[in-house]
Amino acid sequence: MATTTIPELMKQIDSRTNEDFTPSLAQRNSIKKLLLPLFLQVGTTAQSLRADSAGFWHVGEERYWLPRLVFRGAQETGEETIRLAIFAGLHGDEPAGVHALVDLLRVLEADPFMGRAYRIHIYPLCNPTGFEDGTRHSRSGADLNREFWRGSLEPEVAIIERELLLNKFHGIISLHSDDTSDGVYGFVRGATLTQHLMKPALAAAEAALPVNQAAIIDGFHAVEGIIHTAYDGILTAPPGTTPAPFEIILESPHHAPMDLQRQAFVLALEQILRHYRRMISYAANL
Repeated sequence: MATTTIPELMKQIDSRTNEDFTPSLAQRNSIKKLLLPLFLQVGTTAQSLRADSAGFWHVGEERYWLPRLVFRGAQETGEETIRLAIFAGLHGDEPAGVHALVDLLRVLEADPFMGRAYRIHIYPLCNPTGFEDGTRHSRSGADLNREFWRGSLEPEVAIIERELLLNKFHGIISLHSDDTSDGVYGFVRGATLTQHLMKPALAAAEAALPVNQAAIIDGFHAVEGIIHTAYDGILTAPPGTTPAPFEIILESPHHAPMDLQRQAFVLALEQILRHYRRMISYAANL
């Protein structure tokens, strides 16, 4: 896996310095400020965490890149590697998931057993132009989470689709925030075991924020905060993937305090990591 040093990553982010910005550009949200805690984390967990870029593209004369971090947990000889992907920042105005990934990496560093046998690909900012602009959509005007597996020309979507095709993940998790919800909830797709991962995840998240118990959430039928259907074009595994990975979308209430959203995401992710490894270990012994 190609890696990039922290100074090189900082140089990439600084390729558009404040002195080069027009007044309107100078008001953009800072990608450097957002991602710096993640890159600093790379420096403290050098043996288990690497950072690089999944791909580059241009918007006009400006160059953007999709950051990728890969966490590798300790592994015994012959132990199967569990490949997971976690995506955040697909909507530019939902930063809670990005911040939560910083917290998750700190947890994995403090508790090595939690990450044991995992190789977790983390894509912390999938819509950098949307984040800079503070908008749900990318600068092209596209809702990237309606573009997947439709022959999209959006570069962010093409890069993520390539990652999904190449890595054949056992599980895919997306972090979002909903400004119409007063509690945490989630979508489940893919493998049949997914619901059995979501239930303990939401139960854990409830220590930070309430679970949305409404019968209809975001226009979908829900039971105890779990939805089994979703919009077309969302980030999913490649069509026809066999065996199907588990697919989870976690949604925090956007208007809740940021620290509580971060905490809810991390509590949920911890439970998913624990329960999934337990499930596949049990299945291997059947």
